Amino acid sequence: SSESEEEEEEWEPKSKMAKKPRLPKKNEPKPKKVAVPKPTVARKRVKKIAIKEELDVSLPIAPPEDSRDGVHLSKLKEEDVGVTLKTLNKKSEVPKTQLNSFPGKNLNSLESDEKPSTSVPVVAKQVKHEQPEEDFTFDEPPSKKMKSATCPEGKPVKHAGGNKIKEEFEMNWDIVQALSERTSAEPWVCANLIRLFQEENTIPFIARYRKELINNLEADALREIQQTLEELRTVAKKTHAVMQKLKKEGKLSGGLSTALLNCRTLEELDHVSAPYKTGSKGTKAQRAKQLGLEPAALCLLQNPMELNLFSYIKPNIKGLSTIQEVEAGVQHILADMFAKDKDTLDFIRKLCQQRYISIQSALAKASSKNINEKDIDKFQLYHEFSCSIKNIQHHQILAINRGENLKILTVKVNIPDGVKNEFRWWCVNERWRPKHFVKPELMRILQNSVEDAYKRLIYPLLCREFRSKLTSDAEKESVMMFGRNLRQLLLTSPVRGRTLMGVDPGYKHGCKLAIISPTSQILHTDVVYLHSGQGFREAEKIKRHLLQYNCSTIVIGNGTACRETEAYFADLIMKKYFAPLDVVYCIVSEAGASIYSVSPEASKEMPDLDPNLRSAVSIARRVQDPLAELVKIEPKHIGVGMYQHDVSQTLLKATLDSVVEECVSFVGVDINICSEILLRHIAGLNANRAKNIIEWREKNGPFINREQLKEVKGLGPKSFQQCAGFIRFNQEYIKTFCSNKKNGLESHALLHKANAQVTKEKQGKKKSKLTPGVVQQPNPLDQTCIHPESYSIAMRFLSLFGGNPNDIGKPDMQQKVNAVIQKEGLEGVAKKLNTTVHTLQLIVDGLTQPEGFDIRTDFDKPDFKRSIVCLEDLSIGTVLTGKVENATPFGVFVDIGVGKAGLIPVRNITEAKLSKVKKRRSLGLGPGERVEVKVLNIDIPRLRITLDLIRVL
Repeated sequence: SSESEEEEEEWEPKSKMAKKPRLPKKNEPKPKKVAVPKPTVARKRVKKIAIKEELDVSLPIAPPEDSRDGVHLSKLKEEDVGVTLKTLNKKSEVPKTQLNSFPGKNLNSLESDEKPSTSVPVVAKQVKHEQPEEDFTFDEPPSKKMKSATCPEGKPVKHAGGNKIKEEFEMNWDIVQALSERTSAEPWVCANLIRLFQEENTIPFIARYRKELINNLEADALREIQQTLEELRTVAKKTHAVMQKLKKEGKLSGGLSTALLNCRTLEELDHVSAPYKTGSKGTKAQRAKQLGLEPAALCLLQNPMELNLFSYIKPNIKGLSTIQEVEAGVQHILADMFAKDKDTLDFIRKLCQQRYISIQSALAKASSKNINEKDIDKFQLYHEFSCSIKNIQHHQILAINRGENLKILTVKVNIPDGVKNEFRWWCVNERWRPKHFVKPELMRILQNSVEDAYKRLIYPLLCREFRSKLTSDAEKESVMMFGRNLRQLLLTSPVRGRTLMGVDPGYKHGCKLAIISPTSQILHTDVVYLHSGQGFREAEKIKRHLLQYNCSTIVIGNGTACRETEAYFADLIMKKYFAPLDVVYCIVSEAGASIYSVSPEASKEMPDLDPNLRSAVSIARRVQDPLAELVKIEPKHIGVGMYQHDVSQTLLKATLDSVVEECVSFVGVDINICSEILLRHIAGLNANRAKNIIEWREKNGPFINREQLKEVKGLGPKSFQQCAGFIRFNQEYIKTFCSNKKNGLESHALLHKANAQVTKEKQGKKKSKLTPGVVQQPNPLDQTCIHPESYSIAMRFLSLFGGNPNDIGKPDMQQKVNAVIQKEGLEGVAKKLNTTVHTLQLIVDGLTQPEGFDIRTDFDKPDFKRSIVCLEDLSIGTVLTGKVENATPFGVFVDIGVGKAGLIPVRNITEAKLSKVKKRRSLGLGPGERVEVKVLNIDIPRLRITLDLIRVL
């Protein structure tokens, strides 16, 4: 049993996924027969072997159809044996993609996509958009790939003579085609995206200003393609690292090199390279080979009539002393061959796809001794759980994994005996059937070898593959769900123009109060003790503060003592205690507020304030401007995810940071009033660039237009291109500032211009930044979402109907623009302006949107109320309104104001009940949305409320 455990450890892959098996041993001895004295003969023989090895190793994990196998083999057999390896690599067919990885594609669609020729012409055809970096200019529109009736895949306009996309690590497969197959995006879109990412373009910039190059994909789809591209590049990088290592060890042959370069996934790479890895201890098969039993194992398959196992007995050598030990050694070698053979593994995988494979969990026997009873009850659903691996939900996989890690559950993959029986018959009678008559005792060894290979090597390998694939998919879905919830929360509609009082509830240390102005300035802070018998006296103080600052909105954090604090204020409001003020309150999440209150950013922002009072300020600002406040907190601390601590933290952080950047960029920031923390999340900027912008603003005064950003240190052309479209300028403020400073700036500008001219003459042709003292004129287009590179098109569009840039956002401008579009059509106007429809649509939106337009106005606002409902007041059938707190794959949690969130099961969320106004990428709700629900069930002892969704408000 100990040797069996050692063997299983030897086969445990370093990554989560399984390894690719090597080819059968019957092809290995052939390189030894190469004649050294005759180089030409040796070369030909080596080439033959290389071709055969390629056939055996480089097939995909998922089993291909038998008919296609035959065609592939026949084509390669007809190849000229004298052809060079380089030519062979070019002419070899791109390996078909794994069926498991691309559920939306069948074999026919894959064949039609790939075109059964070489991979090089395909790339040359698809990637016709390579262009120099200076193609992205600021004065003219970028080169766009436009669709037409004759060329539905899009026809490149500028870079029609582009070259193939060159990757750092070249592989035998085309990265464009592989990316397209994995993500279901068109090849021309993938090729454009690879270029755009190589040129360091950000996702918000691509999603808004390069829509025609990406077929109008959304940011989530771009993020998925970017992650898949990184995975493919990781495979290529690891492949070349493995090849370098094997080359140094002298193990890299032509066929192995081709097989490695054909790998598309880390699982395939591990599978192919596994037999050539040097382990610290030998496996049972390796020890048997060292004893010289490999010829006996090969002879049993190829020429069993001549095999005499008794001739291998050597009494003085351990492992060869008896006939039983010799038979065991031959059995271990054969089992190793079977487990590393790609045809054998392809067959067993295909067999598993056709059968019912289940994953089962049960309560661990020793769990009740060392683990808290409450933790065991959390996994009650999984104490006796069984489900097909094809139907199991992502949250169930994550729950089972967590229970297993806590040693509460035991988990196993159940493969039916029918799979093993059919596999054994196929191995003995077809794949590994000896070529001649076999004696019964040798046939028994062969049967035992198949049994041993399945039980000791293949079955554990399949279990690891299934568990790894399920876990990987569940983690990705969890991260995507977290990202969707975070976006919904960040884009909550701000509450403008109100003076707010934030309340951080507490018992012993009191409730912390902070009153902030409509511009987020701190007006007053205090501490009141509402729950220690002093409630009436403290009410006088609160009323005095509210009347003094004319504050009629209270924001209560949902932490400790939230319910008691809410009941306290609701009682006073119902009694009209704060008259003449009509006071309302709302509950907001205070997740992350305490962490932020002791952070360096909070100390810098509020240096003279106690950390406990800082959290009250943060709670109030979360209603006034949620985006500006929540970006100060690390996304994973906001707590709107599912099993976020169990997933890959690297993937989670990258995804959430990208979502924050997307939200901040799409909303936009006013460059002259925004904070440094908010500015660093704009696409193209980072902490250093944001700091330099703030320093420039403090030194030189407010920015007048977007062109002035080029004067900031560290902000080069690329950074300017990425961030310029997401930065806004308040035109009224700019005009007022310019009129007040006009005379002084003019004299200063003339002096600076003269000095700059002298400096320029001294420096010769040396390029310099824009001169800081030159008088800058405000540009009305800077208040829109139009990118500076499209300003010339926007001005030509305005000239079509005599529009004035100063009328942007006014009703008169909207009427004129709509009249032109209705008369000539969007496509007609775009053709006249020599631009694309997407760019023109962006210009139209920028010109017609009212001044100060905010995309968050379409999202939900906090739910303000004046009274409270208790859990005891609920009854089955009661209709309530609430706000979504969190969304998971199994349902949505809704705050209905009773202190405990109710659950709407996913089966009760149907398309008919969802809002038709809002565009939804998936059938679901997000945090912050207001819903009308009906109570279906109340479990007061367990504090569980089941709801039914009536409609989205």
